[in-house]
Amino acid sequence: MSRVLVVDDDPRLLRTLSIALRGHGHEVLTSADGRGAVQAALEDDPDVVILDLGLPDIDGVEVLQQVRRASIVPVIVLSARHDSDDKIEALDLGADDYVTKPFGVEELLARVRAAVRRSSEGTRAIGTVSTDRFTLDFADRRATVEGEVVRLTPTEWRLLETLCRNPGHLVSQQDLLRQVWGPSYGRESNYLRVYANQLRRKLESDPSRPMHLITEPGLGYRFVL
Repeated sequence: MSRVLVVDDDPRLLRTLSIALRGHGHEVLTSADGRGAVQAALEDDPDVVILDLGLPDIDGVEVLQQVRRASIVPVIVLSARHDSDDKIEALDLGADDYVTKPFGVEELLARVRAAVRRSSEGTRAIGTVSTDRFTLDFADRRATVEGEVVRLTPTEWRLLETLCRNPGHLVSQQDLLRQVWGPSYGRESNYLRVYANQLRRKLESDPSRPMHLITEPGLGYRFVL
């Protein structure tokens, strides 16, 4: 049974989601404000957090940042904001998925299942991946380049984890998008270009001629040791 923390200041939505989640076998925790959400996320050990950005006390973005400083629990953001910049900001700050209101309950349940699945896959030890230039310690989420610690965002770690589970093998754009960003993604190839370029600047000796994070144009990406 998965434990899901639902954070929203709308009591009707909290009730609706609680009933739906319990009906599908999840244990449900709820919070109607940001402070309670941070406390519950860090103390009650949920498997997934469903987080509304429009909270009465602390903005949901700040809640996300506070949670991410101490936890890698999957976070599905709920928001009435449809702008792609808002989505990119939330994802780059560590959200695992982004759902715009209004939404279908069945769709959200599918995203919760996907988040739980990705989280359980992520707990399978990849161990440490090392090249002549950099080392990626997936257990501790610690990256070093020529001995210096380099900060990677949660999204960058998820992208690397997906690629490093199958080193040397092509992972399609669609599979990468769905595994890193969620089941509703599959055509946003620009996301992959942005994050791949960020990772190359951080890890590769010559980002314009990468040796490890390789693009197969029109197909996908592969990680080469």
